[in-house]
Amino acid sequence: MEFSVDNDSRFDFSFAGQEKWQVEVEVLEETLTVPAHQLVVYNDEVNSFEYVILTLIEVCEHSPEQAEQCTLQIHFKGKCGVKSGEFDELVSMRNEICRRGISAEIESFES
Repeated sequence: MEFSVDNDSRFDFSFAGQEKWQVEVEVLEETLTVPAHQLVVYNDEVNSFEYVILTLIEVCEHSPEQAEQCTLQIHFKGKCGVKSGEFDELVSMRNEICRRGISAEIESFES
């Protein structure tokens, strides 16, 4: 069996003594896009767990379980990235969280 590949994604192959077959193959490329920013909420000694959980559910559309986990991480680690995305998508969420008296910032991911 003879086999060759050219730069146009074509495969040529033939069996000994038989005609050549040419098969064209479509090459699919998958591009993974990684969000460039994250919305980070910081711990404070003012707001209750319940209030922060409710805020994350309403503003960031978290499930109750996800909001609770983020709130625990905020409490014990001092901060938590609660949402990833493009800067423009996160601005309104950050503004609403801050309007509710909770400290939040948008941070860029390090390359």
